[in-house]
Amino acid sequence: MSYFVTGTDTGVGKTLVSCALLHGFAARGKRAYGFKPVAAGADEHDHNEDAIALREASSTQLAYGQVNPYCFPRAIAPHLAARHVGVRIEMRRILTSFQELAGQADEVIVEGAGGLLVPLNEDLTFADLARELDIPLILVVGMRLGCINHALLTMAAIEERQLECAGWVANVLDEDMPALQENIDTLRARIAAPLLGIVPRMDVADGKLVARHLNMDLLEHVRDDE
Repeated sequence: MSYFVTGTDTGVGKTLVSCALLHGFAARGKRAYGFKPVAAGADEHDHNEDAIALREASSTQLAYGQVNPYCFPRAIAPHLAARHVGVRIEMRRILTSFQELAGQADEVIVEGAGGLLVPLNEDLTFADLARELDIPLILVVGMRLGCINHALLTMAAIEERQLECAGWVANVLDEDMPALQENIDTLRARIAAPLLGIVPRMDVADGKLVARHLNMDLLEHVRDDE
């Protein structure tokens, strides 16, 4: 089984939650591998920090290229980062890389970039990639002012495209957010998919600790209902 992790925006904790899912599945005896198909923003080795985190959280130390087939130097929208170096992001290459990884794993956690409708190229978005992969989505909601609108707009886009959402995660970005619990309750009432967990604000991001805040059983129930 695989899951596509998307978010309400950039910087809302997709990588942290993706790593937590990898640790959560590994704790259940699963071979869980992370996959970052497209990353923008690279170090001196042409590696992306989010992809590195997914690689380190995976059950096996994969080759970097297996985790991240497309990596671009500039930390801007992926289609623009690709254009700046004369590359077109191709769906076929991503799907081939995913299939090779999925053939070795029990679970693959695919992390998008930015939000669901961020372009891959002039024709396709990450929503199109999720459809091609044909795997359920997990939505990470960054809990801060404005999150209700961002979350519900993303869910509307998911439903409009008839994509499956296995659940959502409330990641607390602002621990002093007014009416935090009421905001979470509002989203629970309006999102049909289950709330997989509430991630508290942490001074140091730690996927293993975050895994303790996720109800992995809810993902098992989603499978049982299929």
